Amino acid sequence: MIETPAYLVVSTSGKVELRAYSPYIVAEVDVQATNLRRAAEAGFRPLAGYIFGGNVPQDKIAMTAPVTAEAKGEKISMTAPVTSSVDADGTYTVRFSMPAKWTMDTLPTPKNPGVRLVEVDAHHVLAIKYRGQSDAKRMASGAEQLLRHAAENGFSPEGEPTWAGYSAPYVPVPLRKWEMLLQVRRP
Repeated sequence: MIETPAYLVVSTSGKVELRAYSPYIVAEVDVQATNLRRAAEAGFRPLAGYIFGGNVPQDKIAMTAPVTAEAKGEKISMTAPVTSSVDADGTYTVRFSMPAKWTMDTLPTPKNPGVRLVEVDAHHVLAIKYRGQSDAKRMASGAEQLLRHAAENGFSPEGEPTWAGYSAPYVPVPLRKWEMLLQVRRP
């Protein structure tokens, strides 16, 4: 079983879950790309390099899920509709969560200077799950649903919608698991 960050489902409304995540650590890298999907692909290699031994002292770190990608830049305003998930310069942050057994003091140091280790505080997320193909249309639709749900229910977004992929490349397309996530502050 592949480890994921720990969370509790606080509530469900239609297809949208409100989750409370416990603190965890991520390895992240910034990449230039034209969309979330391409960003995830570009960020995968340096992050995989880190967990497969591209670190000091060349420790292997278990693969976790999901791989996430989000547009980097200024926070979005709830008054503006979301028409694109890319910021002005096409910079995205791609992340792997680290297994819970590791701490900032015990994780190996990345050899790649672009890979950063970051502590993520406890937070709340709105989430929509889907299976099959993850294309720009489905990601945009999920992001719009999350932003609409947040606005209609008094949540304040804390960043951009985030794409999350849970399935390995060898998983048949109809069985692949994806999510769109939106970190929020509760009303």
